[in-house]
Amino acid sequence: MRVLFTVPPLAGHVNPTVAVGAELAARGHQVAWAGPAGALARLLPAHARILPAGEETGGGYAALHDRWRDLRGVGALRFLWEEALVPLARAMVPGVTDAVRGFAPDLMVADQQALAGPVVARRLGIPWVTSASTSAELTRPFADFPKVGEWVDEQISGFLTECGAEAEAEAEAGGAEGEDGAGWDPRFSERLVLVFSTPELIGTQDGFPPHYAFVGPAFGTRPHPPGFPWQRLDPERRRVLVSLGTLNQEAGGRFYGAVLGAAERLADEVQLVLVAPAALIGAVPGNVLLMERVPQLDLLPHLDAVVCHGGHNTVCEALAYGLPLVVAPIRDDQPIVARQVVGAGAGVRVRFGRTRTEELRDALTAVLDDPGPRRAARRIQASFAAAGGASAAADRLEKLL
Repeated sequence: MRVLFTVPPLAGHVNPTVAVGAELAARGHQVAWAGPAGALARLLPAHARILPAGEETGGGYAALHDRWRDLRGVGALRFLWEEALVPLARAMVPGVTDAVRGFAPDLMVADQQALAGPVVARRLGIPWVTSASTSAELTRPFADFPKVGEWVDEQISGFLTECGAEAEAEAEAGGAEGEDGAGWDPRFSERLVLVFSTPELIGTQDGFPPHYAFVGPAFGTRPHPPGFPWQRLDPERRRVLVSLGTLNQEAGGRFYGAVLGAAERLADEVQLVLVAPAALIGAVPGNVLLMERVPQLDLLPHLDAVVCHGGHNTVCEALAYGLPLVVAPIRDDQPIVARQVVGAGAGVRVRFGRTRTEELRDALTAVLDDPGPRRAARRIQASFAAAGGASAAADRLEKLL
């Protein structure tokens, strides 16, 4: 089987496909990735086959990030769709088309935020499935804000309409089955949706059709940062990772101040591993290990809790090791993921922009001292292990052909 993954240039969306791709390759299948090649080369293993698509937009993500990092709420959502996802989809269509024609996949796996994949798949008659690298869109995220949901639908419909004339031309040439894109959603395959989570975290599986496969997180190999000082981990203190992810660090100035204040108040009991740019932090208390990058998957087994921004990747990685969380969501799907963590009983939510030292100290004390969050985290850990991860995802893909 030949499988083509279409992905945006974002680590949290690429990482699950690395694990699934490795599992498929180990079973003798051929795999490749289509997306902005420069960004994917930094996120994929060195041997990965990368087929360039949308390079000009992917290369501009750094500039987009400078404008995006201070946005919140609806402003951040509008920016995500208008300035990032739709332009990326538009830019990726030609490259994905070339990738399909050159690689000749039997099956395409399209990330929910790589809309070009399903468009090209339908146009060229290739079966496609969804990679749901975050569960946020599965939980009716705009139920309380219907106008926002309608606006998102309009952005997707506009992109599909824009591609419609090309799709019809392909159909007339015999390259498709006459579908013009109307009335379908490229975020959700009708064949298979791979959900890299479980109902124990999401909250419910009620209402999901059988082609939604809850396989749990899939962890692939990733580049290791140089030289983590393992000898500096303090065996006499409980150890907590504090990370805002790779895209949010520079927005964390106020939050980092609360982190350092909480560290001082918990100096006798807790050691913090703080992942942040040194230039933003300055001097740190003796119980804070400041690092610009860490080997997160290797570090998690040595920890007692995690403080993060509610990114789906970091949350699932922490819970896969049974670690309770303090979540400080910033934007996009993070408030939804944070709600899932709190609803499952596996952590405490704090306010990213207004967290005070005392609030963060109390949240840390709660997840470290109260056995409830740890029990809930271990329940989710067990559900992840039972779901099967990359192996289960590969099983479901093999059954399609």
